[in-house]
Amino acid sequence: MRTALACLLILATTACGGRADDGVVDVAFITGADALFAQGVRLESAGQHLRAGQSQGLVRLDAAGQVVPALAERWIVTDDGASYIFRIREFDLPGGTRLTAQTVRDELQRNVTSLGGTSMGLDLAKIADIRAMTGRVIEIRLKSPMPGLLQLLAQPELGVVLGKSPTGIMRLVRDGDVAVLNALAPEERGLPIQPEWDADLHQVRVYAADAAAATAGFAGGKYDMVLGGQIATMPLADTGALSRGTVRLDSAIGLFGLDIIQREGFLAQRENREALAMAIDRDKLLTPFNIGGWIPTTRIVAPGMPGDSETVAERWEDMSLDQRRARAASRVRQWAAGNGGAPTLRISLPAGPGSDLLFQSLERDFAAIGITASQVAPGAKADLLLRDRVARYGAARWFLNQFNCRVASTVCVVEADALVARTLTTQDMAEEAALLDEAEVLLTAANFYIPLGAPIRWSLVRAGTVGFTENPWSFHPLFPLSRAPM
Repeated sequence: MRTALACLLILATTACGGRADDGVVDVAFITGADALFAQGVRLESAGQHLRAGQSQGLVRLDAAGQVVPALAERWIVTDDGASYIFRIREFDLPGGTRLTAQTVRDELQRNVTSLGGTSMGLDLAKIADIRAMTGRVIEIRLKSPMPGLLQLLAQPELGVVLGKSPTGIMRLVRDGDVAVLNALAPEERGLPIQPEWDADLHQVRVYAADAAAATAGFAGGKYDMVLGGQIATMPLADTGALSRGTVRLDSAIGLFGLDIIQREGFLAQRENREALAMAIDRDKLLTPFNIGGWIPTTRIVAPGMPGDSETVAERWEDMSLDQRRARAASRVRQWAAGNGGAPTLRISLPAGPGSDLLFQSLERDFAAIGITASQVAPGAKADLLLRDRVARYGAARWFLNQFNCRVASTVCVVEADALVARTLTTQDMAEEAALLDEAEVLLTAANFYIPLGAPIRWSLVRAGTVGFTENPWSFHPLFPLSRAPM
């Protein structure tokens, strides 16, 4: 009787005792096959995960999102924070190429250069020089201190590939639209030989699937894990009491809000754009999703980032929601009186049931100030566009670089970019924080972006699956799933 009761208490998506261990971990990414196998430096989340298995940089991220050694076995940071010195593991790659400081330096420099014109390229702009000092030592010199550099260097786009010799910790074979990954032996990764290292080794197979197929496949036992869940697909994951331990939510850091991409009519005035932001009841925005612990914010930079001077406060703290809406509604009425009617808005959201729920909340909030909103499909002409991105590292610089005119011309402020650029050579960290605060204030005052809160990222993980840990970067490396030792 107790055994039967235990089976009933386990999620309906798993068999009692979990899926039988067949030595394979099947992972579905909510994405398309093109994104899964994408090349170049503009990668979606699925492509980043695959790239991280095939190539490493100086450092990498572990399952918990912490920086750990990769091609560099250790490093030191000089007292002034302007120089990072790495000692490289020197060994022969599986393809026969010798890994040396010079070869790693050259490839790393090529990757940094290729990221020009991207937000990550802006993040890397503090790098002044990369040089090989000896056969096994690389130095990265900075224009000014950057505490988040290691986290940035761990990004998959900075993984090193030497000719046809990848430097990763897994070997990938493509089988149609499926990526089959096997962990390399320790000696192939520059580590000492470990007898019986493969005693509990698991193969990892990665599939691309839409959200409905991925969640149905998980429920039917086809997949052990589903990655890449976002707000648009959240209702497809069961967040009820019995899903505990299966639906996994990252406490993600990043941007989740609305870009105001039109500057005509009602949206031409800064004060009117502010009215939209004032109308939103952020505390109730995600109530339909049954998500506990979600953190709303009116700030562009997530509160509590390292170096946060706490001088930039949440907006309208001295006003209640009713007071905010009253002021916003007054602006709507004033505009409507001179323009023949109340304004209407088109909001572009990704396809999915979660987007429909989000729109219903936004529609209600905008209606409270006299604005009619409609939902449009991705790619259709719109006034507001959802921005939903997870940060690569925890610093104000990442948030502000997302709105740089080089990468986001419709929502940028040139003067804010200039302030961020000044921090590239600022040696005093307090002065840097003040400049970044000023840049955030300028961007906020322009009202080109409506912050809502932290991004939502969810996964499905079958009981008994080893190697998955929630983390703020929503990055879940595939290597730990293989159970191979490091």
